[in-house]
Amino acid sequence: MAAPTLRALQTHRAHIRGILAAALVLLVVGTFSPPAGSAQVRVWPGVDVLVAYYTQVLAGKRVGLITHRAAAGVGGWSTATILTLDPRIHVVALFAPEHGFSGMLPAGAPVPVSMGKIPVYSLYAATKRPSAEMLEGVDALVFDLQDVGARAYTYISTMALAMQAAAEHDKLFIVLDRPNPLGGDRVDGPVLDPAFTSFIGIYPVPAVHGMTIGELALLFNEEFRINARLAVVPMSGWRGMMHWDDTGLSWVRPSPNITSPAAAELHAATGLLEGTNLSVGAGSATPFQTVTARWLQGERLAAR
Repeated sequence: MAAPTLRALQTHRAHIRGILAAALVLLVVGTFSPPAGSAQVRVWPGVDVLVAYYTQVLAGKRVGLITHRAAAGVGGWSTATILTLDPRIHVVALFAPEHGFSGMLPAGAPVPVSMGKIPVYSLYAATKRPSAEMLEGVDALVFDLQDVGARAYTYISTMALAMQAAAEHDKLFIVLDRPNPLGGDRVDGPVLDPAFTSFIGIYPVPAVHGMTIGELALLFNEEFRINARLAVVPMSGWRGMMHWDDTGLSWVRPSPNITSPAAAELHAATGLLEGTNLSVGAGSATPFQTVTARWLQGERLAAR
């Protein structure tokens, strides 16, 4: 499949934003009533909009939930907590991405096999997509992961593979949208050459894609012909020029080294050096803020 041009991706992104904005105007704006004490919150993630207005979409359905701790509502409760405790929603299976539900596990570390009576499946193990066995007894997959705006971050690949599985097994796929910490006004880096497709680059999009997770889902489904039965629950209050600090939301790290929105910004640049013989400070107090190596001659490099 030929890679779409950057202009085509930007045009498609604008089209997607129009769809989400129209949905927001028709269904949310003017009716969403923030609870007391939330004056500093300017963006309401899709999970909050879902439980306020759209739970009927899941009425009578057995739900498989793909999420982690960093996916939270405005009150700080995780999406897993919000949905499993909501009596209107019947969660029957949980799926964990790389770094597990906590976001703090090393890549590939085992995840718990259950949460109470609900089975838990890892999507970063022998298989990276829900299998037919995992989806048995599931009517709808709900996806809510906090992305960081960079193509190499694996959560968008987890979403794409889960969408493919949903399409293959005729399951409804619902994405709960949430902010891109790099903002929607920043698109940077080369578009992936399809010859180098992998789990850290599943579709040909720019290195910094400038989309929310919901916008990416719409792009993947249409442009790359996944053809899932897709629904995106939009945020309330999000605007494309916003960055994380504009949202009023608290940051919960989505992986061990993305400790802050600033780390997400830096990851988009220095994260490209992971896997080389340079260190980007992963595991230190300053991840992605430095580039070091014992053999590196800093003064000589700076002078070049």
